[in-house]
Amino acid sequence: MDWTRYRFLSLWALPAPPAAVYAELERAEDYPRWWRQVREVNRLDDTTGVVRIRSLLPYDITFTARETLRDPAAGVLEIAMSGDIEGWARWTLTAGGPGTLARYEQVVEVHKPLLRRFAVPGRALFRANHRLMMRAGRRALAARLEAV
Repeated sequence: MDWTRYRFLSLWALPAPPAAVYAELERAEDYPRWWRQVREVNRLDDTTGVVRIRSLLPYDITFTARETLRDPAAGVLEIAMSGDIEGWARWTLTAGGPGTLARYEQVVEVHKPLLRRFAVPGRALFRANHRLMMRAGRRALAARLEAV
């Protein structure tokens, strides 16, 4: 097993139609306004930006995100990531009951030296840190969508 490789899956039930959710998620530069763990998003061009995130644990992760797929009709947004983490992440949105089911998938390998050094003893803690970040993001986006 490669202890520096992670696969994450989060499912968010959100109180708005897929088009409204997609409109929020496609504007990554606005994430810091509503998702406090996304500290910075600095656009480099139309499809690339540098992102800095930090959840509960006292370390930042910085990576370059490059858009690889944007399909509003299918409700899919996908990026490739390089830097402290390398891999990909994808949002897939589908109608779900009165709102939207947002499926977030991420597969990454960690390159940040601190996280690699503590890969084995810290793995459960790193996964819990990610869950906390995603839970906070879901709550913040749901509140933002309800306010609109």
